[in-house]
Amino acid sequence: MNPLFIKLFEAATTEVETTTEAVVTSTSATAVEELSKITWADIWNKILDWSMNQGIRLLIAIVVWFVSFKLINFIFKRIARRLARKKADATLSKVLVNIGRIAVKILVMIGLIAYVGIETASLSALVLAIGTGISLALQGTLSNFAGGVIIIVMRPFKLGDFITSNGESGTVEDIKLFYTYITTPDNRVVMIPNGSLANNVIVNASAKDTRRVDVVMSISYGADAELAKRLAKEVCGNNEKIFATPAPFAEVGEYGDSSVDIFVRCWCKRQDYWDTKFYMLREIKNAFDQNGIEIPFNQLDINFRNALPEAKEDK
Repeated sequence: MNPLFIKLFEAATTEVETTTEAVVTSTSATAVEELSKITWADIWNKILDWSMNQGIRLLIAIVVWFVSFKLINFIFKRIARRLARKKADATLSKVLVNIGRIAVKILVMIGLIAYVGIETASLSALVLAIGTGISLALQGTLSNFAGGVIIIVMRPFKLGDFITSNGESGTVEDIKLFYTYITTPDNRVVMIPNGSLANNVIVNASAKDTRRVDVVMSISYGADAELAKRLAKEVCGNNEKIFATPAPFAEVGEYGDSSVDIFVRCWCKRQDYWDTKFYMLREIKNAFDQNGIEIPFNQLDINFRNALPEAKEDK
């Protein structure tokens, strides 16, 4: 390479570095000089200027946020009451009112954020990124959300229905997007994830207006089975809550180890199921007792054998 060219290149590099150092030094000196000129009065003026512009916007946004949320809650409560007076479907109405309330509040928050001066585009990108991370971490929760949508659309049950699923039984108190709340007969509240609820067997005891009551009454082998069947039917006929059509049913269903099992079946209204079942268990037992029909119970016979012969004496 030409030595002259090398010398020219080194001279140019040295000049650039010198110029850069001079600019940096000048900038630093200027910045220090500017900072030294700032006084408490300037700081206070900046605070006042921000308060008169952005501060007022922020204060207005807070007031609007508080008032608008109160107004939204009031309006949607009125909507829920109006739907209830019109006897709209309770399950669908409650879910739609909750979704509508949340959606309107989100729109209000986005508008207030834009009013304050925060860039909504960057905020949306941040929310999208956070949402993507959360969705990957909470796949089970998303399955509950999907299950909630399926339950709301397919309607396997509604508020007030008595259901059995996932080993739990109770009355449906609330259906949300992620959980379904049921109250058990002993007044416990059970939250069942909608994902598992939508993918498991659901037994809805309130889907029909009528229920069949099944009772098994055991009698001894020496008892009169025909009399027992007749008495069971008479007990069913004496209760106004039990339907005459279909007629009550009583027949020998099984031969157990120590009993003959009489299957008794009758029909009643759904709301009378438990009263009817307890009535049958109580009154059929009383009828059997009054007519000498023995209800067997487990017995254990113990036989004592003669004592073992005494061991022969050792010779």
